[in-house]
Amino acid sequence: MRFFKRARKRGKARGRHTVLREVWTSDGSLLPPEPFEPMQGPPKSGADKETVLRKIAEVSFWFHHIEMGHGIVTPGHQGSEDDPGTSRRLIQMLDMPADLSGKTVLDIGAWDGLFSFEAERRNAARVLATDNFCRFDEASALGSSGFNVAKEILASNVEFQERDVYDLSPETVGTFDVVLFLGVLYHLRHPLLALERIASVTKEMAIIESQFTQEYDDRPVACFYENDELANDPTNWWVPNQSCIEAMIRSAGFRSTEHVCNSPSRIVIKAYK
Repeated sequence: MRFFKRARKRGKARGRHTVLREVWTSDGSLLPPEPFEPMQGPPKSGADKETVLRKIAEVSFWFHHIEMGHGIVTPGHQGSEDDPGTSRRLIQMLDMPADLSGKTVLDIGAWDGLFSFEAERRNAARVLATDNFCRFDEASALGSSGFNVAKEILASNVEFQERDVYDLSPETVGTFDVVLFLGVLYHLRHPLLALERIASVTKEMAIIESQFTQEYDDRPVACFYENDELANDPTNWWVPNQSCIEAMIRSAGFRSTEHVCNSPSRIVIKAYK
């Protein structure tokens, strides 16, 4: 089942934007959940249901909804806390290659590792997850605890490094066929520098998801937030429009961009080397 159908097929297109009518309402919130049946069998580790539940409970805050087997999904906060199917729809939104066999993948700002584990599930040869745990609340103190628990239960080979996006280079992490840069851009004081670092480690394609604005889209513009004006979060610094994101991507060293989809406030763009 496809959870996302683009407006060019159904719904209303707004100018250059493809609005995902089947995913978000007009105010940018997720639509009511669709039927969702999580993985019922045991995880790859063979852990029993009681062990899985106990290990998940050891982590006080989960950001991602991750399927752990036995019909259990971590109590994530991304999207809708009451809808464990949120993560599947978000994965579908990214339009990741269905088969990543032989490909290397870098997931920047991986948090609990949802998208890293998904890349591995799609047969990526190597996946590296990175995060610097720069949060504005108590979640910062948890570090990689959620990722570590998920990796253990899923018996995953995904690697993890605590690393800032500004530290990325071919010398520090190597280069990757596919780079995931999801929900990070607008949290950065220096987004163009970050995109330059990302371009330096990307061999084929980066998938970039970000908060964005539809204001002044006839020219590249970004809104700057000095304090916590956006969502009461002092780590939200810049919200660019689509033209600005695409211009920054090209300026950073990517050859071309492809607009994948957007809601009224979020956008997905592919960047190609």
